[in-house]
Amino acid sequence: MEYILYEVNGAVATITINREKALNALNSQVLDELNETLDNVDLATVRCLILTGAGEKSFVAGADIGEMSTLTKAEGEAFGKKGNDVFRKLETFPIPVIAAVNGFALGGGCEISMSCDIRICSDNAMFGQPEVGLGITPGFGGTQRLARLIGAGMAKQLIYTARNIKAPEAYRIGLVNQVVSAEVDEAGNVVKSAKEALMEAANKMASTIAANAPIAVRNCKKAINDGLQVDMDKAIVIEEKLFGDCFETEDQKAGMGNFLEKDKEKKLKVVPFKNC
Repeated sequence: MEYILYEVNGAVATITINREKALNALNSQVLDELNETLDNVDLATVRCLILTGAGEKSFVAGADIGEMSTLTKAEGEAFGKKGNDVFRKLETFPIPVIAAVNGFALGGGCEISMSCDIRICSDNAMFGQPEVGLGITPGFGGTQRLARLIGAGMAKQLIYTARNIKAPEAYRIGLVNQVVSAEVDEAGNVVKSAKEALMEAANKMASTIAANAPIAVRNCKKAINDGLQVDMDKAIVIEEKLFGDCFETEDQKAGMGNFLEKDKEKKLKVVPFKNC
């Protein structure tokens, strides 16, 4: 792997797009390496995945314009399909994926972040779909996922104007779940950089997710994703089946057994009130 770093820490794995000199822009090689990395995640041990970009300046600045500039119509469509296939694999990945967004998340960078389940960003993050300024449309799912996340009206405004937005506005419109700032001491010295604070927050959330029953978490992701594609009557049937599936797992037996045991112990510790 030339452009992808993969690290596992317990039940949490981190994928880092490592093309810092190009602001982590996505070219065909990056997409191929990311696809291969996802295929090789050990789902028997990894329960949550973090996706981030190398360095402080950029998460992913977009797709590689140098590579795209000479594409024919057929080649452009093929490049869009390559990106969409990888992003869809990320979106439907069995375990939750957290995007830890530092700096630029433009074009393909915004699109790949939207393919993740949860987005946490540093306060220097910048989001946008600037494609119409380059004479193209978003090609890696931006016209579809942005509208689903923040509503059609706001999505159309951002895409049509090609305007970039900062972290506070991204949080306000629901594009990101959390904004993290650098930590400074009383003298104003930086104790923890924005990127360090961001990764700490992402790992804390990932560890919380990983500590929960893994099959239940996976089924929740599938229920939400699949249910959003159909009407409510069909969606609740999807939920019912995944809910039922949980009752065949050791996680359910242990989880409910532990709860009942703790409840029993709590009741035994209750001392009846006695009048003095």
